[in-house]
Amino acid sequence: MNGNNGENVMTGEELDTMQEIVNIAFGSAARDLAEVIDIFVELTVPEIRVYKTEEVPRKIRNEVCDVPKISIVKQDYHGKFKGIALLIFPVCAGRELVTLLNNSVEDQSLDMENIDALEKETLVEVGTILIGACVGKVAELLDDVVTYSPPQVIIADDPESVERDRLYEPDNLAITMKTIFKFEKRDVTGFLFLISKDSIPWIKKAVNLFLERY
Repeated sequence: MNGNNGENVMTGEELDTMQEIVNIAFGSAARDLAEVIDIFVELTVPEIRVYKTEEVPRKIRNEVCDVPKISIVKQDYHGKFKGIALLIFPVCAGRELVTLLNNSVEDQSLDMENIDALEKETLVEVGTILIGACVGKVAELLDDVVTYSPPQVIIADDPESVERDRLYEPDNLAITMKTIFKFEKRDVTGFLFLISKDSIPWIKKAVNLFLERY
């Protein structure tokens, strides 16, 4: 859906160019994470869509409908390119990620409270690397610099409820950038969403300047 909101409408060429930019950024994020945990991260080709903002939470829910409970790392980013990043894992992925980043950890040597704290810290670490590398690279390619709010970890049964209030603006549009990633040889799969509801006019201009340069 490309909407009919005047300056918020993106052409097919602009969406294709944004997809290539995000593809470069997601690849950069995967490499940065692989350097930290020494394991390859597989990513799907990013999907770029423009929706009415009120539709975005439902679209996210539909993507993760097979996962009964999820862990979400949420981080806002600010600049001309601004929005919300959501890194979504099955709730059980936290333990797998702990073993990836803490190879010496023996689960049975820790009580449940310490394991939960480790899982949260690990989710934040993975989220900070992936989100920072991806958002930062998109901003760099579009000639912008972004800052970040502190990340939050949320455990939810329904991702649709996480950002419903902030996104429920029926007359506004949001651009979403999504990829699915999987850690090689590990049973950890997740989703990375970048959602921007206030930057579309700027993104259109920046994408066209990118096209003129390249």
